[in-house]
Amino acid sequence: MKILSYITVVFGLLISSVHAELKIDVNGAMREPMPIAFPKMASTDETADYGEKIREVVIADLERSGLFRIIPEDSYIQDFNSIDDMPRFSDWKILNAAALVQSAVSQIDINNLRVEFRLWDVYSEEQMKGQSFTSTKDNWRRVAHVIADAIYERLTGEKGYFDTRIVYISESGPATRRIKRLAIMDQDGENHKFLTNGASMALTPRFSPNLQKITYLSYAGSTPKVYMLDIETGEQKLVGEFEGMTFAPVFSPDSSKLLLSYAKGSATDIYELDLKTGKSKQLTSGTSINTSPSYSPDGKQIVFNSDRGGNQQLYVMDADGRNVRRISYGKGRYATPVWSPRGDYIAFTKMAGGLFYIGVMYPDGSGERLITSGYLVEAPVWAPNGRVLMYFRQDEGNSRHNAPVRLYTIDLTGYNERLIVTPADASDPAWSPLLP
Repeated sequence: MKILSYITVVFGLLISSVHAELKIDVNGAMREPMPIAFPKMASTDETADYGEKIREVVIADLERSGLFRIIPEDSYIQDFNSIDDMPRFSDWKILNAAALVQSAVSQIDINNLRVEFRLWDVYSEEQMKGQSFTSTKDNWRRVAHVIADAIYERLTGEKGYFDTRIVYISESGPATRRIKRLAIMDQDGENHKFLTNGASMALTPRFSPNLQKITYLSYAGSTPKVYMLDIETGEQKLVGEFEGMTFAPVFSPDSSKLLLSYAKGSATDIYELDLKTGKSKQLTSGTSINTSPSYSPDGKQIVFNSDRGGNQQLYVMDADGRNVRRISYGKGRYATPVWSPRGDYIAFTKMAGGLFYIGVMYPDGSGERLITSGYLVEAPVWAPNGRVLMYFRQDEGNSRHNAPVRLYTIDLTGYNERLIVTPADASDPAWSPLLP
């Protein structure tokens, strides 16, 4: 469901000579979250319930980022009866609020709402941003995520990531007869639904960078099949059957091509498939195992892992397969590299000393940082703003029971690790672009 109209009224932030712009440096060291006041939304009897639900989702999104702390409501001095009420900034300064969110919800007709908010810099006493939305009532949760994105962007300078979805593999059943279904949910775990029925095994879904489409690998019989699924329409089509395929395909930045990895004989190589012509081009060759490819955001380079040097390491090549160079040199093995949407980092899985790690490095291999570790942590994927990672984690089980497999998010600095609740075990996540 789409927001019916989107009206933006931006009031430029006026900075006084004694007050710097209110902004969080998301690239800096971990610090205390920014304190924000978020009073109840001004509403009518018909819209009070929507107002409370929208406010709760916005607050949850902001707090989940780890960058913001919502000041408890019972300490507030001023109440707002209208979006036009001016804040008494002295009341909010007493609470040490850095920012104030003023909001309102009203009913347009029996089916539609108008939702408004204003973001204030408490110390400069200036409005930073104001927006108004018109939407159907059943789309209230989407409106909340869009508001959270707008606040996040204004206070950090980075695009938000709350109005997005996650596809992943839902796992159930014993280890010898594992059922793996394709599932989708909002980034906060809500609006969950299954996309496949589990009759055939689904693996490693991947989102298109600019479309609400995914590819995934399915084992319906002995030959791996690649499918394309349109999330909006539910239309699914077979891309092809690829004997010996070892890894699900990934889209090019313009969604016109797929990178595939499959085995022929003792070697595994990477191929590029043109979705318009159906023609494929081999990009790697030799006797080694080359897999897990990922495009750079500009489509000019590809990162992948290969054992061509004796053990599994990360390599970067030009998009035509030329100019291959190794970028990982640490101890252990490296796998599942994924280029950040911003182009500034490559995330990866590392195996060393009996543990798994999720890490990041610069595209030239420098600046390696390991941001989380465990018995099994694997398959990092980026939020569309390139500042948060999602992956799956499994702790060590015992002789009778396997530990559950769960999805987690963590920010680029290695702080704020959060569990994403799912109905069953969950692996192989993929993060959508921002919804249109």
